[in-house]
Formats: sequence, C-alpha cells, structure tokens
Amino acid sequence: MRLIFAVLPLLALAGCSSYQADPDKVTQVPSDRVLAYQQPAQNTGQIVVNRDLGMLGGGCYVAVLVDRQVAARIAIGEAVSLHVPPGNRVLGIGIDKQDDTLCGMGRLRREVAVRVTEGESQQFRIVSQNKGGFDIKPVTP
Repeated sequence: MRLIFAVLPLLALAGCSSYQADPDKVTQVPSDRVLAYQQPAQNTGQIVVNRDLGMLGGGCYVAVLVDRQVAARIAIGEAVSLHVPPGNRVLGIGIDKQDDTLCGMGRLRREVAVRVTEGESQQFRIVSQNKGGFDIKPVTP
C-alpha cells in the first residue's frame, strides 16, 4: 500500500509533461493564426514548428517568434511551416498577447539561434515539462 502512495504522485506529475504527437494526429495552424512568413518564396528556407500534446498549458496558445516578432499562434497538437529569408535568425516562443485569459498574463521567453539556408527545412518542437515549463528544441532524427 505504501508503494502505491509513493508511486501515485510521480505518475500524476509525469502526466503533465508533453509528448510528441504522431504525425497523423498533427493539424496545421489555421491561416488566421499564421501572421508572417506564410507563403513559400524564392530564396527562402523553411522552419517547421510542432507543438507537443500534453496538459500543461493545453488551453493556451503559444506565440511562435521569428527575430522576436510574432509569426504564428500555435495550440497543442498543431504545426506551422514558416518560409523565412536565409541567414541567422532567432526562433523563439513567448506569451500570446492576444490571449485575454490568465495564460496571456504569464511570462515566457525561450529562444534558439537558427542558421536558415535557402531551400532547406529545419524542424523544431515546443515541449512543456513540469520543472522547466515551455521550451523550443530542434527535432533530432
């Protein structure tokens, strides 16, 4: 019986961490929430951002930022493809300031430097963890 009481809180905490969705379960961010870099253009590279599934922040959008400007508002289980000019870029996530719920009143800023090359595609995922909160990480094959 003691073992159950010891393991149960650990299982509850583990349930809050996010997990990568199966590709057939991922939906595209609707066009009304993609605010920049929507159209493929000549001399651009592609950045694809997937948001994991999970309970932490599940009712909130997260702002996807390119060079610290909002490019999209992403929900859990969604993906967005951004077509950005080549060069060194700052890819990040932040609070969605259009969100008028408690989610929009928090603090969140995570960034990663990305070298965008013309014609190439890079993939990233937004994860949420109990201890570290939200983060954006490159997808490793």
